[in-house]
Amino acid sequence: MDKRFLSAVLAGALMLGVAPVALAQVANDADTLALAATIDNVSFDRAQLMIGHQLQYWSPVFDTLLVREPNGDIGPNMATEYSYNADNSVLTLKLREGITFTDGTPFDGEAVKANLEYLKNGAGQNSFMVASISQIEVVSPTEVKLHLEEPDPGLLQNLAVVGGAMASPVTLGVEGSANAPIGSGPYTYDAATSIAGRQYVYNRNPDYWNSADYPFERVTITPINDNVARLNALKSGQIDAGISDARAVADAEANGLVLNRVDVDWFGLIIADREGKITPALADLRVRKALNMAFDGASILKFVDLGYGRLSDQIFPSTSQAHVPELDEVYPFDPKAAKALIAEAGYPDGFELLLPETGTYAAFNPIVEKLLKDVGITVKWEKVAPNAVIAGLRSGKFPAYIFQFGYQGEWSEIRKFGFPESPWNTSKVADPALLELIDKVQYASGDEQSALYKDVGRYFVENAYYAPMYRRDIIYLTNKETVVDLQTTNVVSPIRNYSKPE
Repeated sequence: MDKRFLSAVLAGALMLGVAPVALAQVANDADTLALAATIDNVSFDRAQLMIGHQLQYWSPVFDTLLVREPNGDIGPNMATEYSYNADNSVLTLKLREGITFTDGTPFDGEAVKANLEYLKNGAGQNSFMVASISQIEVVSPTEVKLHLEEPDPGLLQNLAVVGGAMASPVTLGVEGSANAPIGSGPYTYDAATSIAGRQYVYNRNPDYWNSADYPFERVTITPINDNVARLNALKSGQIDAGISDARAVADAEANGLVLNRVDVDWFGLIIADREGKITPALADLRVRKALNMAFDGASILKFVDLGYGRLSDQIFPSTSQAHVPELDEVYPFDPKAAKALIAEAGYPDGFELLLPETGTYAAFNPIVEKLLKDVGITVKWEKVAPNAVIAGLRSGKFPAYIFQFGYQGEWSEIRKFGFPESPWNTSKVADPALLELIDKVQYASGDEQSALYKDVGRYFVENAYYAPMYRRDIIYLTNKETVVDLQTTNVVSPIRNYSKPE
């Protein structure tokens, strides 16, 4: 690809400007972990909790039944033991004794039941995390059996995040709990000091069972949605840590900040209309393979993200058991071969492709348009309003779209894309061969399941469900007094991953 063209396109769109530093009402000090968030908190209501950027707002207050280590491994937490029966239809949890919510309510089997039922019956987007549970049997105050409608390979992972977050049962559904959460976690929410939209303040819970793992007396989270303002807040010492982007790294390191990076997200073209109902050409595998060969991922990674990422043709990261090393290099950048494949599929004069024009990826539009034009595809853009991007993409109107996805685990990715009703199978394609493979995954376990996950990843790549350009590193900056173990399964890390230097 013409590097001068790429540089010219990106020069104006991606330059850093100058933005003011946001002001916080609780000043930072050595006993405080001061974080910046890119978006504001949505809700503390137990049924409305989310992962992604929202995770940091609720994780100081609500402890979880299980924990997910930075590398993705699952471990005990409020539940000290967990085990399935022979056919994975019942999950038994042994609960930690002596935990009390900060309003004095005991944590026990009934509290677990109340939380899980509240989430399942609520209208939150993560109610699916416990949807497979058909019955919650409280065997004793310290033992709960979760009876499942069918095996759920993602349940343990879910119980380590929103699925397993525990709020005081007396607050569930109570007016005001969305703004005044009560949990049993390492910190309590300081509603009197916090100002919604400006700064959220959390004070140490002196009765937390595992306080030694949390060295800070206080946590503050300040929403700062501008990258430059966030960087300025870091440089001035107002905050200790925050997410950033590749173009801020040089300035950050020159000012003594520490670069932390991890492979979480993949970026590329989602080929949704694989049945060709909107764009008939996309039903042909040769055309979908050609789309994979049309994008110069190496150049885009170099010029847009300054090399902070890696090339890959699969959606599963290297930390996943579904990852297959040889699938990283299946489709080389080869516009001549791509154009030949499109002609071979019956489109010697190319075809038109409708794509959404969104503000988030506006800088990429000229690049995408040129690369597709080089293989004979004419892009027709349709604007999507900023507040309607997700709804617009999921409407099924667009046969393909540029987007970036994170990773929460193998089964979560399958639920995201693989079923006809999956939220990001936006054209509702039912692929019998894939569904048969998914069914085998669901009812398998251990090494057999791990091998089947790899088969799913292979199927996605070989059938060109997507045209990934590359995996984008999460760029996370900290000062030298703050240490973070970045999470491989979330864009930001839970509070438990932060510490002080030894």
